[in-house]
Amino acid sequence: MPRNTSLAHKLRVDVHAAWLSARDARTSWGARLFGLLVTAYALSPIDLIPDFIPVFGLIDDVILVPIGLWLFVKMLPDGVFEQHRAEAEAASEQPGSVWGAAIVVVLWVLAALLIWRLMAFNFD
Repeated sequence: MPRNTSLAHKLRVDVHAAWLSARDARTSWGARLFGLLVTAYALSPIDLIPDFIPVFGLIDDVILVPIGLWLFVKMLPDGVFEQHRAEAEAASEQPGSVWGAAIVVVLWVLAALLIWRLMAFNFD
């Protein structure tokens, strides 16, 4: 099976590796804080420039996240990020969680039932 080498895959693995590196005991507190900010920004649905704005909406994701990751890696002790990148790559090759998917499906069904009950409620 060929390895996934797309830019999106590499970015996802690096963000996961940054998350793991920020939680590593060998990482200084300043680097931890910066790493957590970079990963939170990368995973956040809120952007500096909204994605629906043509061209400019994706610039922050394409430029700011890789620059933040690059700066974060420069703050880390040697070998920490490489170790966690290998862990993140191995985790990306594992199949997804069936339990996680089941929980999401159950939550969506419960939300749909709640909305249906509210719509069917007689307010008279």
